[in-house]
Amino acid sequence: MAKIKTRKNAASIDMTAMCDVAFLLLTFFILTATAKQPEALPVVTPASTVQTKLPETGLITLTVGKDADKNKVFMGIKDRDIRASTLKLMEDKYGIKFSPEESAQFALIEEFGAPMQDLSSVIKMKSADRNKTGVQAGIPLDSLNNQLKDWIYTVRQANADMDLIDKRGQLNFAIKGDAQQEYPQIRKIMDILQDQDINNFSLVTGLRARPKN
Repeated sequence: MAKIKTRKNAASIDMTAMCDVAFLLLTFFILTATAKQPEALPVVTPASTVQTKLPETGLITLTVGKDADKNKVFMGIKDRDIRASTLKLMEDKYGIKFSPEESAQFALIEEFGAPMQDLSSVIKMKSADRNKTGVQAGIPLDSLNNQLKDWIYTVRQANADMDLIDKRGQLNFAIKGDAQQEYPQIRKIMDILQDQDINNFSLVTGLRARPKN
C-alpha cells in the first residue's frame, strides 16, 4: 500500500507582538530625548586628548569666536532658574525693565550675546532668527563698557542667593574659544574671571585620537 505523503506548509512566525514592542520603544525614546539647541556662536575648538566631561548643572560657558568677521563673546547659563534670577539682577543694575513675557522667554535661552540695550529685541526673536550670523553683537567687555564683568558678577550673586535655600554649591566656569582665535581675546576673559577671584575654570576642547606609541 502506497504511503500518503503529507503536505508540509512553510512555517510562519507572528511578528505582531515584536513590532508593537519596537514601536513602543521608539516612541519612548522620541518623547524622552532632548533636542540639541543650535549654538548661537559656533566655534571650532582646539583638539585635545583629555576626556573630562563638563557638569550638567551649575555651568557657565563663555564662548569666544568670530561672527560676521568680528570678535564676539557669548554667555551660556546652564540652569534655567539661575538665568531668570540673573536677568532680574541685571535689570536692577542697568535700570532696564523687561516684561514678564520677556523674562520668561529669556529663561529658555541657553546662550546669548547681546548688549543690555539690545537684549529685549533679541529675546523677542524666534530661535532661528536669533542664532543667525551677525544678529547678536556680542557682550561688551571694553574697559569703559564691561558688561561681561557685570554678567559674571550677577550670575554668581544669583547662584549664591539660591545656594542659601537649596545648597547648590559654587558655579563652574568654562571658556570655549575658537582654535583660530587670537590669545589676547581669550586672555581678556581670563583676566575678568581672575579679577573676581575665579581662578579655577575649564577650557573646552575637541577630542582627538591619542598618538600611537
